[in-house]
Parts: sequence; C-alpha cells; structure tokens
Amino acid sequence: MLEARPLAPIDLSELPAQGLAIVLDQVTDPHNVGAILRTAAAFAVDALVTTERHSPEFTGALTKSASGGLEHVPICSVVNLRAHWGKLGEAGYLRVGLDSGGPATLQAAVLSRPMALVLRRGRQGMAGASLARICDILVRLDMPGAIKSLNVSNACAVALSIATMKPAPAG
Repeated sequence: MLEARPLAPIDLSELPAQGLAIVLDQVTDPHNVGAILRTAAAFAVDALVTTERHSPEFTGALTKSASGGLEHVPICSVVNLRAHWGKLGEAGYLRVGLDSGGPATLQAAVLSRPMALVLRRGRQGMAGASLARICDILVRLDMPGAIKSLNVSNACAVALSIATMKPAPAG
C-alpha cells in the first residue's frame, strides 16, 4: 500500500501570460473530469480551474479516468468562479463559454491567447448561468450528425482541437 498526498493546487495568479486554461463550472462526474484532464494533458493545457464545491474529489475514479493527465495539468481550485472570472479578464484571458445554444460557432470565432475555455455541466448549458453574462464570447460546436450536443468531456476534446489548430489572428 502506498499513501500519497494530493498534488498541490496552483493559484489563479500563477496562470501563464499566454496560457490556455479550462474552467469547469459544476462538472461533477469524476469520469468526465478525468477524461477532461487526460485531454487537457494531450493538448498542453496550462491549468484546469474548478470550484471547491460542485466538483468531484481528485481521487479514485477521477484519477483512473485521467490516465496520467492529473500529473501533467495543474489544478486551480477556487471558492467562487464568478468572483475569480474577473481576475482572468484582468490578466488578459479571453473568456470563451461553450454552449450548444451559443450565437456563434467556435470555428468562426476569433480566438486569442491567453484563453480560458469554460465548460458547464450537461443540460443547463451556459445560457442561464451567471458566467454566461460575463464571458467575452459564447460559442457552440456545430455537429453535422443527428445528435447536436456532446457530453462535456467529448465537447472539451472537440473544442480544444478546434481552438488549438486555429491560426492566431493577424495583428
């Protein structure tokens, strides 16, 4: 048996100046959060920002689902996302809310670094959330098939693929 302590969280002020962060709002399923961490590690995401409440503990099922991602993506845990959301804006982060009902597609959006991609749990989406009102932009993923929305971990993978492969805006 091995007893291990949790990895030390980082402070929001430690995010890199040109970083890429994923912000989770009320994503509580440890399998989804683990899958998001694995995807985040694959896309060299600089941090995962989550809340102290309404998020799973970083143990057991989450660690197994992350398959090593937990060791490569620093975690920043905050008490209240809305209170810290402004700090991300002040640090120059483009705050992008992913919502299946967003007014624009992620593919068409003008993105820049640093960027924080906010993902909210399932059925509620971002539309009614207080974070939606303070995002710089709300975007959706246009899915060509019969199913028009993905679970949060799959949406994260598609969004990171699109966001990291888009050319930077000229200027």
